[in-house]
Amino acid sequence: QVQLVESGGGLVQAGGSLRLSCAASGRTFSSYNMGWFRQAPGKEREFVASISRSGGSTYYADSVKGRFTISRDNAKNTVYLQMNSLKSDDTAVYYCASGLSPLLHIDGVNYWGKGTLVTVSS
Repeated sequence: QVQLVESGGGLVQAGGSLRLSCAASGRTFSSYNMGWFRQAPGKEREFVASISRSGGSTYYADSVKGRFTISRDNAKNTVYLQMNSLKSDDTAVYYCASGLSPLLHIDGVNYWGKGTLVTVSS
């Protein structure tokens, strides 16, 4: 069993930055590929970014490529999402997730966090 707790969400102006954190507890953090998904009001949950167990491979949705950076610190059991140049379209609840594949698909997630809200004002 893995527990995932997100933090760092909030209200930010368009063009600003936020860093989300996801702290994991339970089984060995370094055994899991980790990622972030988001769900905007009235829309389906979508993939944002993921990172392999060692941190050597990262994957991004086209909509965030070049603006968001995913990273992890296995010594701290934490995965991060640095979000720069935020747009109003980035407004969503952001969920931390773990799974068996480095490129996380929503069907391949085995643990979810409860989410943290990011609101980008224009």
